[in-house]
Amino acid sequence: MSAPDRVRVPPMTHRRVLGVALPIVVSNATVPLLGAVDTAVIGQLGQAAPIGAVGLGAIILLSIYWIFGFLRMGTTGLVAQARGAGDAGETGALLTRGIMIAFAAGAVMILGQVGIFWAAFRLAPASDEVEGLARTYLAIRVWGAPAAIAAYALTGWLIAMERARGVLLLQVFTNGLNVALSITFVLGLGWGVAGVALATLIAEWAGLALGLWLCRAAFSGAQWRDWARVFDPVKLRRMAAVNGDIMIRSVVLQACFTAFLFFGAGLGDVPLAANQILLQFLHVTAYALDGFAFAAEALVGQAIGQGSRAELRRAAILSSQWGLGFAVALALAFGLLGPPIIDVMTTSEPVRAAAREFLPWLIAAPLIGIAAWMLDGIFIGATQTRDMRDAALVSVAVYALALAALIPLMGNHGLWAGLMILNTARGITLGLRYPKIEARVA
Repeated sequence: MSAPDRVRVPPMTHRRVLGVALPIVVSNATVPLLGAVDTAVIGQLGQAAPIGAVGLGAIILLSIYWIFGFLRMGTTGLVAQARGAGDAGETGALLTRGIMIAFAAGAVMILGQVGIFWAAFRLAPASDEVEGLARTYLAIRVWGAPAAIAAYALTGWLIAMERARGVLLLQVFTNGLNVALSITFVLGLGWGVAGVALATLIAEWAGLALGLWLCRAAFSGAQWRDWARVFDPVKLRRMAAVNGDIMIRSVVLQACFTAFLFFGAGLGDVPLAANQILLQFLHVTAYALDGFAFAAEALVGQAIGQGSRAELRRAAILSSQWGLGFAVALALAFGLLGPPIIDVMTTSEPVRAAAREFLPWLIAAPLIGIAAWMLDGIFIGATQTRDMRDAALVSVAVYALALAALIPLMGNHGLWAGLMILNTARGITLGLRYPKIEARVA
């Protein structure tokens, strides 16, 4: 490899871990804000149907886009390893492949929108008024599919290159523009549901433009359009294998959380409402700890690219130490602030009492789940995705057995215990496979 094609990777330090993790934590905090603002803006119309239509349409699109989350994780692991190996050309080619996949997937969504949305409304039926408005919303927003999916690849590339501030800037810009345009189009111009959809569409394409600019280093030479490299069959097969394993793992884990909601709905209205409130604590945990898992992805991947077992181990330890520290802080915060937060989120005394009863599970959740979160990041960085897939399948089987045994005995406590067992099983099954990662490195 020529000298100009080399990439200098700095030594592994606490500062590097925090340089990736903290901007991601702040960036993740903006995600729920957008949905809340969109709901508030459309809620000013004083009608229930537009609120339901925007919520339903957004869920349909997010559920489809979520399938392509593998593009973010796979891009991070592969680019990080290429960077660690000093192969700047491959980092550019990987971004090109990711964007091409995103645009192809987006084109399929646009061309197949009639069938896709027909199936979605059969699975999630709504009143004629809500469905009509939701179809208006989707007919506009679907044109942003290529940009929305490409954002996964761009984000993965930025994380792998340790440009987490770029991820934060991209998220704040896209969501901020979306909010400003929603207010203008809905409250200023009176465009209703169509205005919310158009605001998001514009923000998605503007975000893509900014993301490409933030990733401009990948396009500084000719490597991004070196088609022989981009379409190298060996590299394409590896990328397909990594992304396929991650997709299977993600689908089965999502099925677990869907099952949690399904079984919770059968336990009564009060436990269901309490669970919905407590799930917000779980979302906060995920958003916070993802920052350190993402740091592990980037740093472990680079260490493997360098071929340094010592750097690999140090990357895993440093990122996990910070992750554990934040997990402890979250547990303490939930213990101290959980009850007053519950009181703010609902005025129903029975729901408040039930949420307090089950709150100890959420206090334990960050401490129980930290191993699974961090090992996920380590395995993604190592692109040891087949082991991730197999560990997820084993953990899901354990989870299913736990739910079958514990719900009849413990009710809603059994449901939460099953979720804790799932994360424990994920941590154990991945931990047992960790030595294989170090064995790969000389």
